[in-house]
Amino acid sequence: MRSCYEVDNLSTQRDGDEIVSTGGAREVNLLIPGPTPLPPDVRAAMAGPMVNHRGEEFGQVLAEVLRGLQQIFQTTAPVVPFAASGTGGLEAAIVNVLSPGDRVLAPSCGMFGDRFGAIAKAFGADVISQQAPWGTAVDPAAVAEALSRHRGVAAVLLTHNETSTGVANPVQAIAEVVRPTGALLLVDAVSSLAALDLRTDAWGVDVVVSGSQKALMAPPGAVFLAVSARAQEAARSARMPKAYFSFERALAELAPQVAFTPFTPAIPVISALQVSVRMILREGLPSRFAHHHRLAQATRRGIMALGLELFCDPSCASDTVTAVRLPQRIDGKALLRRLRQDHGVALAGGQGKLEGVIFRIGHMGYVQESQILSALEALEHVLAQLGHPVKRGAAVEAAAAGLRAR
Repeated sequence: MRSCYEVDNLSTQRDGDEIVSTGGAREVNLLIPGPTPLPPDVRAAMAGPMVNHRGEEFGQVLAEVLRGLQQIFQTTAPVVPFAASGTGGLEAAIVNVLSPGDRVLAPSCGMFGDRFGAIAKAFGADVISQQAPWGTAVDPAAVAEALSRHRGVAAVLLTHNETSTGVANPVQAIAEVVRPTGALLLVDAVSSLAALDLRTDAWGVDVVVSGSQKALMAPPGAVFLAVSARAQEAARSARMPKAYFSFERALAELAPQVAFTPFTPAIPVISALQVSVRMILREGLPSRFAHHHRLAQATRRGIMALGLELFCDPSCASDTVTAVRLPQRIDGKALLRRLRQDHGVALAGGQGKLEGVIFRIGHMGYVQESQILSALEALEHVLAQLGHPVKRGAAVEAAAAGLRAR
């Protein structure tokens, strides 16, 4: 099985520490937790002529994308599209299945888990916040205990992949403790879908939210929600206010062969997804998951060879983003600035209370092995310049050894 990273015949070569395409256009080595690099064929699809969003041509493209996404979500439930950011998708999930005053459990281990709960609170839900230490995963036993202690929970809000800390939460195990209570399980899979295994139907997840700009290898601008039969039933009586983010309106426009949206869609994003979804399905989900795991392991080998400390517990480390503690006396902003200006490498800093504490390396979507090796080499140079002791070549050697061991 060929990797989707090969189907476009894209070759890259090193030019200093930047990635250069075969066409000669210099690009930043983009390794942030999203948006992610785009395959050349995806870019080309975005450059096509504008079409009528009410015409059959677009309707067929959207229908194909949604059928493909059902396979990626691993569901037979309808997938509802909106033109929005990932946060818009979280809002859509909440306002469609809940009513003001509904009791909601919001376990969190980072900024995006906190955001999910904050959205529910803004719309009048009775939110029970449950905090896990940042750098650790949500504990299914703690969720079970909270559900036992707080009767009448209507929904549990869970972030699958917490990009602020580099943690992946155990969705399957948490679903197993939620299901017997009758509560709905709403999952933020914005940065996990197509990179981490998420079996929507098999695990009994009621609403799954994802976005175009992460492991789906498309630009920002569209979100998609897999909506179970239970969630559709809940939506019929939910009383939170909504106009644009309406499941009822959206579902009424969807059909297997020709699908539309109630309002103007992000047409170039849907065109891009037609290409990227085909690439993902052609490669196959198991191969995609294995690729992301391999990149994550190689990245962490390289980081440890630099004498740096990983932020989160290895048992729950995400395969899409790695969080790294900044060494003492190293200015995180200076580190990221030098990487970008001198080497063309874009990494991300910490968020919220982790600003100035960690930096983050994204390795999801179309990111390739050569990009990881180039970034580690650049990181070694900059760390040495900033006074952190490094062994020259050790990071690339360690990461490359891990990649060869596949």
